[in-house]
Amino acid sequence: MKIDIFETLQNEILEGQLQPGDRVKEAELANRFGLSRTPIREALRRLETRGLLVHEPYRGMVVAQLEASAIGELYVMREILDSSAARLAAQHATDAEIAAMEAQIARDRKILDDPLKLAASNRAFHIAIYRAAHNRFLVKASDTLTESLALLGPTTLSAKGRSERSIKEHEDIVAAIKQRDGDRASAAARDHIRAAFQVRLLQLDQTIIETDPVGNALDNTD
Repeated sequence: MKIDIFETLQNEILEGQLQPGDRVKEAELANRFGLSRTPIREALRRLETRGLLVHEPYRGMVVAQLEASAIGELYVMREILDSSAARLAAQHATDAEIAAMEAQIARDRKILDDPLKLAASNRAFHIAIYRAAHNRFLVKASDTLTESLALLGPTTLSAKGRSERSIKEHEDIVAAIKQRDGDRASAAARDHIRAAFQVRLLQLDQTIIETDPVGNALDNTD
């Protein structure tokens, strides 16, 4: 079976197996996949062109990290697109699509203690809303953000209490969609993204606190 190295590494970044800042070593990948360095090198170049990898002095290829300003810009776009998707879903979602969203929320309540599984389910939930909007151009616009979202780092659902609040916010969005209330669905989706952004900012602040002025992680063993 032929392995598509580009697609494999892209998926590992999108799914969080490779995190922002992680080194991606050509020799290790060649050994892992049992291939020569030529196809590995080509895949890494393609990922660099897509902005998923960057070349850093003394480190080589690493998974790209978003600057704080870029993170803010990304959440602004998420707020615009998600609120639009929720509004359109309130108009166009089928009963079956709404029932599927409700069922997913019920399943998510059973995995509150597993942030990684919940994060994957969260992505599926938002995709479901976009599909329920039944607007191909909105879906296409959302797809362009997918790779950038993967560069945000660890999920905000790992923050204390965030998973419960996130599911409640999802319930509010779906309830408004079910009632065909576009204004309320849009507002609920916007509030949901803003809440996630606030948690992301707290995570960034904590990262700054835990690093010294030259960027080295502080020893937290004391």
